[in-house]
Amino acid sequence: MTAEIIIVLSILAISILLFITEWVRMDVVALLVLSSLAVAGLITPSEALSGFSNPAVVTVWAILILSGGLARTGVAGLLGRRLMRLAGDSHIRLLLIIMLTTGILSGFMNTIGVVSLFLPVVLDISRRTKQPPSKLLMPLAFAALLGGLNTMIGTPPNILITEALKDAGLRPFQMFDFAPVGISILLAGTLYMILIGRHLLPNRDPARELAAGSRDFKSLYELHDRLVMLHLPEASILHGKTLAESRLGSVLGLNVVAVIRAGHTQLSPEPAYTLNSGDRLLVGGRLEQLNELHSNHHLVLEKEGFQIEQLVSGNVEVLEARLSSGSNLVGQTLRQVDFRQIYEVIVLAIRRQEVIYRTNLESIPLLPDDVLLVQGPREKLDSLHESPDLTLSIPDSLPDYKLEKRLMIVHVPQGSSLVGKSLIESKLGDSYGLGIMGIIRNGDTHLIPGPDEILQTDDTLLVKGKQSDLRLVEGLQNLEIEQQDLPDIGELESEEIGLVESVLSPHANIAGKTLRELNFRFKYGLSVLAIWRGGRAYRSNLRDMKLQFGDAFLLYGPRARLRMLGSEPDFIVLTEEAQEPPHQEKIPVALFVMAVVLLPAIFGWLSIAITAIIGVVLMILTGCLTMEEAYRSISWKAVFLIAGMLPLGIAMERTGAAQLLANGMIGLIGGLGPVAVMAGFFLLAVLASQFMPNPAVAVLLAPIALRTASDLGISPYTLMMTVAVSASAAFLSPVGHAANVLVMGPGGYRFSDYLKVGIPLTLVVFIVVLLTMPIFWPF
Repeated sequence: MTAEIIIVLSILAISILLFITEWVRMDVVALLVLSSLAVAGLITPSEALSGFSNPAVVTVWAILILSGGLARTGVAGLLGRRLMRLAGDSHIRLLLIIMLTTGILSGFMNTIGVVSLFLPVVLDISRRTKQPPSKLLMPLAFAALLGGLNTMIGTPPNILITEALKDAGLRPFQMFDFAPVGISILLAGTLYMILIGRHLLPNRDPARELAAGSRDFKSLYELHDRLVMLHLPEASILHGKTLAESRLGSVLGLNVVAVIRAGHTQLSPEPAYTLNSGDRLLVGGRLEQLNELHSNHHLVLEKEGFQIEQLVSGNVEVLEARLSSGSNLVGQTLRQVDFRQIYEVIVLAIRRQEVIYRTNLESIPLLPDDVLLVQGPREKLDSLHESPDLTLSIPDSLPDYKLEKRLMIVHVPQGSSLVGKSLIESKLGDSYGLGIMGIIRNGDTHLIPGPDEILQTDDTLLVKGKQSDLRLVEGLQNLEIEQQDLPDIGELESEEIGLVESVLSPHANIAGKTLRELNFRFKYGLSVLAIWRGGRAYRSNLRDMKLQFGDAFLLYGPRARLRMLGSEPDFIVLTEEAQEPPHQEKIPVALFVMAVVLLPAIFGWLSIAITAIIGVVLMILTGCLTMEEAYRSISWKAVFLIAGMLPLGIAMERTGAAQLLANGMIGLIGGLGPVAVMAGFFLLAVLASQFMPNPAVAVLLAPIALRTASDLGISPYTLMMTVAVSASAAFLSPVGHAANVLVMGPGGYRFSDYLKVGIPLTLVVFIVVLLTMPIFWPF
């Protein structure tokens, strides 16, 4: 084994580890692989970058745009709805039509696009026929995966395997060379789901229709477990405050679902809705924080405040920091850039021309020439001097900021629930809008305490904020919990107000952010009542949960706002009513464009990469979709993944690593015959695709399959077709393919459900491959 082979195999092993553990994003892993190969001198710089111009990569992003065009014009949706209506109320007929329709369409459209398109359709049919979505959505996702095997453009592995054959000097697969095996697998998988699989699916119903015709989400989200009625007593401090000002959400983690006043019920009140004494509030969430407030005095406000000079010491300074016009901070809030954690200083105020902001600074979008009044240790301020985003200077006049009105001294009494919590756990900043400038403990003053500083009994806190915000705690403490029957969920809907489910779009760029960071309630005018994740519902403190792909959200609010959300690219609203209307008048044009793409490729007149680009141009010029929609249709993560991993295949072939691994495969099972070798490649690809992106699996196994076929003297097409098919057989886990994740929340699935249904389906596909591959692609 040469040094070059050791380096290549080391890079391969590390990339597999990173794919499995997800310590690093998969597209970043691919770029690391590309860079490592070039730095090690195993490939030339032009070869390292060749993936970005590779016809397979071009075909992948072009097909994604064409799929977006078909979806935007409503071609697939119209066909799917008409076919599914033929099923009536029969579960078997519905399964048959869902799987065959999805399977056929996914041969020509992106798999994720097909599932995203049919999710609202299938859920609406589920509600109409009163069949649990859990009985329909996993078959939808699996059918999309199976159907992608029918054509060369159905999945990225098919495209990559075809290009690998061409690069090896062999005849590449043609458009429908995959069809004989692919159709056999689709039919067998559909038959399995009808005869066996449907009995293994769970019986969970997140959106069952009530007899009265309204939707009941209790079966999945168990909302009644978290609904409670609160009463504002007479002379409440909250009287006259808006819902946003009351801090019911930020302090107590509660969603106000309805306000009952003088016999009238206001459903889904806006954040600007004003509270009155005597109001009864129907809220959702956990009551632990309210019970804590009832039983303890968190903080005691001292009568006297403190002077700004107390914020300065030998090691702590107060300076002004001006944003430059080209600052990266412009347009973002302090919370979004995590200013306190990154720079380790505190912003006391923001001056914008003649206006000075002293409170709620974390939520103010920054503008060029804004001046931040910052307090921090001298060494941190020195490092801030080096930032190109800020210019530091000594304030001309601190009294001009008039901070004294916002400076308070508060005491942590014995028995306070804050004792033993760190500053970050106390949520004094997020919940109460208070900034902790310093802590006086045992006579010593500690300025700029860290977020991990633990609060102790009898601590005295130097605080910046509004006294009125602190006094709101008293108003929250006086809220009364009513013990009475609560209204049914169905009673909380009307012609104007509704409940719907939504999931993150596969192209969403908000994964990893919280609802608080997105300012979701203010931006969309909707309340998130619950989030379904990983087999369970979360109904409390939702604003601080980081959103994940696969989450399902239960949304409540005005139907007009719900329809607006349906046009947002980051969300898929799971009802057809809220979907953005398609350009159905463009359906004939979209079909013509697809014919222009497919026919020259089928007859071999032009490369599929070229015809796909022509199709993209025609889709945009004819108005089937805009350029912005075209860009949104591309999964850039997949593009960078494939482009970054392709050079690894070049390096494996050049260094002899592919030959070494092929010899290992032959030595292990080669003596058992070509069928055993084919079975080995199938099992290896299936297992790898459960934890690695399937394009990466295809890129890694293609050179090994070609070498193995050459050494055994058998047809390379048999093994390459096996790799293409098995790399897309990701049925065993939700993380195996994005289509599985997409249906996980709306279907209420757990990880074990995929194993229960996916293992037998994988065995069915395995048997079909062993039986049909030697017939259609003999050794």
